[in-house]
Amino acid sequence: MVKNSSAGASAWGASISVLHRGRPLPYGCTATAGGGGGAAAATDTGAGGALNFSVFAKEAAHAVLLLFPPTTAAPTADGGNGGDGGGGGDGDGPAAAAAPVELRLDPAQHRTGMVWHVAVAGVPPRTEYLWRIGAAPDPRWYTNECLDPYAREVSSPTGAGMYNAVDVRGDYRPRGVVPTVGAPEFDWQGVVPPRIPQHELVIYEMHVRGFTLHADAEGAAAAADGGGAVADGPAKGGTKATTAGGGAGSNGTFLGVIDKIPYLRALGVNCVELLPVMEFNETEWSFINPVTNQRLSQYWGYSTVAFFAPMNRFAQADATVEFQTMVRELHRAGIEVILDVVYNHTAEMGLDFLPPGHYGQKTLAPGTYYMLEDNGAKFVNYSGCGNTLSCNNPVTAEWIHESLRHWALTMGVDGFRFDLASILTRGTDGAALANPPVVERFTKDPCMRDVKLIAEPWDCGGLYQVGTFPHYGVWSEWNGKFRDVVRQFVKGDRGLKGAFASRLCGSQDMYGPSGRAPYHSVNFVTAHDGFSLYDLVSYNDKHNEHNGENNNDGEQHNNSWNCGAEGETSDPEVRSRRDRQMRNMMVALLVSAGTPMLCMGDEYGHTKGGNNNGWCQDGLLTAFNWTVLRDGLDGLPRFLAKLIRLRTRTAPYLARTTFYSGSEIVWHGERPGEPAWDDGYNFLAFTIPDPRPAAGADLYVAFNAGAEARTAVLPPAPDCGSWGRLVDTALPPPRDFSDDPAAHPIAHTYGLAPYSAVVLVHVRRLCPEATAPEDVTAALRAGLDRVAL
Repeated sequence: MVKNSSAGASAWGASISVLHRGRPLPYGCTATAGGGGGAAAATDTGAGGALNFSVFAKEAAHAVLLLFPPTTAAPTADGGNGGDGGGGGDGDGPAAAAAPVELRLDPAQHRTGMVWHVAVAGVPPRTEYLWRIGAAPDPRWYTNECLDPYAREVSSPTGAGMYNAVDVRGDYRPRGVVPTVGAPEFDWQGVVPPRIPQHELVIYEMHVRGFTLHADAEGAAAAADGGGAVADGPAKGGTKATTAGGGAGSNGTFLGVIDKIPYLRALGVNCVELLPVMEFNETEWSFINPVTNQRLSQYWGYSTVAFFAPMNRFAQADATVEFQTMVRELHRAGIEVILDVVYNHTAEMGLDFLPPGHYGQKTLAPGTYYMLEDNGAKFVNYSGCGNTLSCNNPVTAEWIHESLRHWALTMGVDGFRFDLASILTRGTDGAALANPPVVERFTKDPCMRDVKLIAEPWDCGGLYQVGTFPHYGVWSEWNGKFRDVVRQFVKGDRGLKGAFASRLCGSQDMYGPSGRAPYHSVNFVTAHDGFSLYDLVSYNDKHNEHNGENNNDGEQHNNSWNCGAEGETSDPEVRSRRDRQMRNMMVALLVSAGTPMLCMGDEYGHTKGGNNNGWCQDGLLTAFNWTVLRDGLDGLPRFLAKLIRLRTRTAPYLARTTFYSGSEIVWHGERPGEPAWDDGYNFLAFTIPDPRPAAGADLYVAFNAGAEARTAVLPPAPDCGSWGRLVDTALPPPRDFSDDPAAHPIAHTYGLAPYSAVVLVHVRRLCPEATAPEDVTAALRAGLDRVAL
């Protein structure tokens, strides 16, 4: 029998009644029709809707569904809400004044197998809910009230202004929010996903808040003139583009990303990879920055609380709709969206970390969701974050699969990058599996065959699977070996020519034997984790003092080189060498076979002051600096934008679907055809003939990664043409990347300065590309002028 023990205590909730016993599937809270189990066929009492609640729990005797008044009112048209912005009843709103409705479930009626369920009528809109599981809390946790693992929305502070605002918000106590019965589906306006072949991707890794947080007065003025609109022209689905950005007040939000689309298009990237956007608690740690005395935060977001719900502090009002709007407008602009997802641990952490368990999966079924040891007394910690999800337990695997389906099919994303993905391959006993069920089930899901899957193929328990991650012919991998070899080679570590050549060619030694293609290697030199590109050439050692851990955190082995001085310097020789080295690594990245990934801010030389572990840094240290970008557009930003255009326009054959063979690439040293593989000095060159007969944009690329000047004897240019200088990283901007290679013909030899790279292109007498070169600096400035900042 179900008892409504507290509904009479308040006018709120008086309309709530049990409709029928409910159904075990689908999990979570979903709209339901009347009838079933002999109950009355009522679906709506007028006060709200009929909803089915379902949750998996090991507990067999005691389960209570708790229904709370809304902490916040429904979002309003002006982007606000009617509540106090708090979560879980900590404020002075109606949730603090009214007792919850408690529906105590009789297992004889409301339990099927190991699933509790009930159908409820008359639930007011935006009602919040939790499950109370068990007669009393486990003594290890202070509560047995559980957040629904399938909740699509949670009640937590909303708006960028509430981010890390602990003095205003109070404690973080999220609850599920019931869906609105009869709500219309999101309007995609006919826009369809771009479905860009993976070998054509140029990925831009970014943090939603960090990328959109700060403003630039000049850009803001331009935006007021119409710069907030997305790109003109027809949408992918045939619908004309419209302004959909957040405009004023959108900094730090999903809508703020829309405002920056013109810049992304001008840069030339066609895919954004977003650091975690599922609901997380950025206030979960109370660390203080010892340098600034400001509170630190869980900035990166690798501590997921709700795996179906978008982050409320990244929204102005309705996080789900605003996230979908962001995806739609990125798609309209021809840009795909990949999410960085965390299915290796949860924010509940372990026994020796906070919080002690108020999100609930430890109470619902700790031995199901998590790997345990010592007879269940201790959480296994392959994640480095206190707990490890037991991904190949059937219940956990289904939950992960349904979460991915939700983000792909309902929220519209194009792919996923899996943090510490090797944990997905561990069995319930922690041993690595050749065919992990969870990986196989969503890889082979017919609804997700177009979804791109990228593994970070290692974990903190020592499992390293670069090149060997179970892939089913689909998975790509973050290629950590590419990162390491390029860094080492470019700074002059000896004896790396063979390894460097293998990485440039798509790492066939790693991906070829298993039948994969070059694009399954996601190549990168920098990412959010580690030094920025500028810091990579400016610091020998990490400087993480701002993190409050006495510089003990972060990677010790960075393969960095400060070029002659640690940190900031006025030495012109050191500064020039750093400029060359940043460009050298970007040349290596963009001419390589594989899928290139750039890191937000590297295009203008963002510095984190030598901090290589910015997980807790929300602010200037990690946020994109639009003023610095604008002030230096004709330098590194122009160079990188032109490199991207080299790959995507001038020489699209660099984006390969097969590995090089035979004469498709020819290796050289200082003399043609003589690469001198056994010479420890890092001078290496190669030519790549253009496979398009009518184009003839053959490339000659050379790296002089050492302290000596070298002269290269060039191979003959094909078809009685000549070589033209396209790139020389030793030259100052704008000469470092020529707008017209035909204006810089090269005869028989070319001198390379120390620590430099050159790219020569075959120039014919009549070259259409050379007659009207694109002014990339102007394109970037125009993109910025259309950005709402």
